[in-house]
Amino acid sequence: MELSKRALEIQASPIRKLMPYAVAAKEKGIKVYHLNIGQPDIPTPPEMIKVYHEFSEKVLAYGPSQGLDIYRQGLVKYYQHQGLNLSVNDIIVTTAGSEAITFAMMVVGEVGDEIIVPEPFYTNYNGFATMAGIKLVPLTTYAETGFALPDNNAIEQKISAKTKAIMLCNPGNPTGAVYSREELFRMAELCKKHNLYLISDEVYREFIYDGLKHTSILEVPGFEDNAIMVDSVSKRYSACGARIGCIISKNTALMGAVLKFAQARLCPPTVDQLAANACVSLPDSYFTQIVGEYQARRDLVMSELEKIPGIICKRPEGAFYIVAKLPIADAEDFIIWLLKDFKVEGETVMAAPAEGFYATPGLGKNELRLAYILCKEDLSKAMHIFRKGLETYLKLR
Repeated sequence: MELSKRALEIQASPIRKLMPYAVAAKEKGIKVYHLNIGQPDIPTPPEMIKVYHEFSEKVLAYGPSQGLDIYRQGLVKYYQHQGLNLSVNDIIVTTAGSEAITFAMMVVGEVGDEIIVPEPFYTNYNGFATMAGIKLVPLTTYAETGFALPDNNAIEQKISAKTKAIMLCNPGNPTGAVYSREELFRMAELCKKHNLYLISDEVYREFIYDGLKHTSILEVPGFEDNAIMVDSVSKRYSACGARIGCIISKNTALMGAVLKFAQARLCPPTVDQLAANACVSLPDSYFTQIVGEYQARRDLVMSELEKIPGIICKRPEGAFYIVAKLPIADAEDFIIWLLKDFKVEGETVMAAPAEGFYATPGLGKNELRLAYILCKEDLSKAMHIFRKGLETYLKLR
């Protein structure tokens, strides 16, 4: 029996592909510090956990396809606090940000159409695009410039008759890059010029450092028909298992089409929506504390990386990831070696090879992504092991 073309072409996760090596190390009694995956260790808010404990309905019934009214109303208040004036009709709740991105891809393009994405990009965009029949066209950014967006000329060279949208992640996964207000407005102007949608993945909107402020694509005036924003509670509330996201646009025709996709999958998870709704009014102090913690973690990681001769790594301004270009030929080989052959006092570290975050063959081979999602004590140990491991690896190679 043959499998479908999409089944054969869909990418395996580069974030998880080396897990068998980590499992083997643990079976030998080695402690592995996981810097390979964006699973925060920040406690989920008790307000959210309380909802799960106290849910008492006798029947867990279908909910509305567009999401529970109470949660969408809660999201209106949440975004209003962020300076975005929305109505419930602008919001459709999705099964995580993953479904929101997939819906966005399916609603803007036909099979074979193209979406331009700055690379390196969140690797699962590849899988979503494969499922939607969309071709991702990479727009290469570079570690040397902090993964800044290129000029308009470089972007316009990527635009073809099949281009339907540009997709950004702001702040960026895997790079931690933050696009300024001026850059967002420039991209919006470019999309209007070429009649393109702009899909903005804003999952990490709260995680901005150094006193900077996040700019949403929904803030651009006169861009309502082109702007699509996707979001999720996974990182915001350290609730990756809740699988609640949303897609937002003021384009009524587009949202009407998205609703039909939402109806086809019936409804997003009910209890998780109620749990997420319990968090929409969390005080600013909740995020102030978390952002301060992540900024301290970023600074810790950067202080260790800057001690490595030959490394190329600009200080990221958002999210909780760092992509570093190392003075080695193959980052995946280095990570496997760390898990198989290197330890410090019975401990080692795992990162994600960055090659899988690129669509252009050959790029990112000597880069890796570090997720600073561990407490500072563990992160300090992990980075010490990482530096010592790299020193040893370079001598051996």
